[in-house]
Amino acid sequence: MSMGKITAEGLLAIDREMVRQHDDALASFNGAADLAARIADSLRQRRRLILLGMGGSHAVNRIAEIEYRALGIQAVALSLSEQLYSPLDLSESVVIVASQSGESAEVHRILAGLAGQSGVYGLTLEPNSALAGALPSLVGAGGAEHAFAATRSLMITLALHLGVLAALGLEASTALEALRTRPRLDVIEAVKLFKRCGAIVYSARSLRGVAEAVALSTMELARMPAYALEGGQLRHGPLEMLGPNLGVVHFCADEPAAPLVAGLARDTVASGSPTVVLDTSGSEDVRADLILRLPKATGIAAALSMLPTAQRLAIGLAGQRVSDVGVPLRSTKVTRSE
Repeated sequence: MSMGKITAEGLLAIDREMVRQHDDALASFNGAADLAARIADSLRQRRRLILLGMGGSHAVNRIAEIEYRALGIQAVALSLSEQLYSPLDLSESVVIVASQSGESAEVHRILAGLAGQSGVYGLTLEPNSALAGALPSLVGAGGAEHAFAATRSLMITLALHLGVLAALGLEASTALEALRTRPRLDVIEAVKLFKRCGAIVYSARSLRGVAEAVALSTMELARMPAYALEGGQLRHGPLEMLGPNLGVVHFCADEPAAPLVAGLARDTVASGSPTVVLDTSGSEDVRADLILRLPKATGIAAALSMLPTAQRLAIGLAGQRVSDVGVPLRSTKVTRSE
């Protein structure tokens, strides 16, 4: 594909963010220790957590909520817009508001309603944002993300959650090793496999938040329909849409539900849908048209291993379809209206 000036600028902006994301994620984890310990103390007392965010921040919250639950915290991730218009009672819960910019319309709205409430914290990349100014906030290293769509901000937000989880007792060494070793897989064959597909389904069980993050990036960058369906939800009816023009990407970690992910992958292959599995399960039972294998891992470690490869897959899909990758036509990096 010929690369015009606009295309080059959009892709270069994304690349600049991605080149930094592992180092900034490690620095964010290391810098989070003091406030992460305070948040962990609040969680030990209340045992309830509401995670609020929009877009990529919400997807990362969906990754993290599983880890909080595994540590005995009743964690629920909600979009900020849902909380604004059909709210849960937050008074007995710890609340974390995640926003990479700290300035979206929903953040400004929610802050007015949280004024004076204890146990409320922010999580952002922008130290001078409204969010960081209003709430005690975990702030990621390296400043705000500028490229469209989310890449570096996903990794940093996840690393900040990892700081809180480690303070709660999660063993973080495998996740930190994933950030240090930076596994990198070639996605060229995966991109080719999906060349004739008009839409993509991303599916997972424990890694459903990863599926949601990558589906969002695919829609934003490739301007094509992309769905994120938890594996059980994909089983319950949507299998009817499968076929040669619909690609499927499964995310499979070393998890109790790994056999279910593997079984669903076999069925999507049998349906004729081009099927790729990003796999950290270590299982030999996984079958697909293409398997992208990463070191055995579960939870946040699996997510941190997979995300850079999944990001490059979304970018590759966009490169097949649009001439100005990374240049939004109808959106802005920071959404100022509801």
